[in-house]
Amino acid sequence: MSLKVLVVDDQGIVRAGFAAVIDAEDDMTVVGEAADGVAAVRLAEDLSPDVVLMDVRMPELDGIAATRIITARENAPRVLVLTTFDLDAYVFDALRAGASGFLLKDVHAFELLQGIRVVATGESVLAPSATRRLISHYASGPGPRNAGGPHELNTLTASQRNVLGLIAAGLNNAEIADTLGITVGTVKSHVNALLRKLGLRDRVQATILAYDLGLAHPNKPGTHL
Repeated sequence: MSLKVLVVDDQGIVRAGFAAVIDAEDDMTVVGEAADGVAAVRLAEDLSPDVVLMDVRMPELDGIAATRIITARENAPRVLVLTTFDLDAYVFDALRAGASGFLLKDVHAFELLQGIRVVATGESVLAPSATRRLISHYASGPGPRNAGGPHELNTLTASQRNVLGLIAAGLNNAEIADTLGITVGTVKSHVNALLRKLGLRDRVQATILAYDLGLAHPNKPGTHL
């Protein structure tokens, strides 16, 4: 079954370019295009796409607000934000709004297609170069927003806390397994458990929470972004 993709961007030539790349693949198809957030919200409801490629700056309703509305719905599609370096602040807000990740607009076609496939499976995608700039937000900020942590955080085991910190440091499952001396299967179990306990959708939300609570710290040992 083909992945259904909704392409959202206020520039027609950009939408056409992304659509052409996606429609050329056997395992995915573009089911709709939108030029603003209002249309994106409506089409996401009407077409039930698996993934929404979301621009940030758009008329009527921006991509952040549209993402928040779309991801709040039951059986919501995954949202993959496409951005440029000068939109880092907006990207941070988009991730908080429920986006599953972001890529730069000048991304190679292969990386774009791979990103769509990854978020469709429930995983997250973060462009490494842009992620470094995103995390620097915390390095220059006032510090953890809530160092005590929510009550749910107390339900995590020590191993799950360690995994949460390493997720925020940008390590994948194999790297976490190597760091902690455990199997990849065990890491996956820890990840699934901590996401469930904390009520988080994916690793992106886990990363944001870890920095908010002071479980991860920019520019300190163990931070690989």
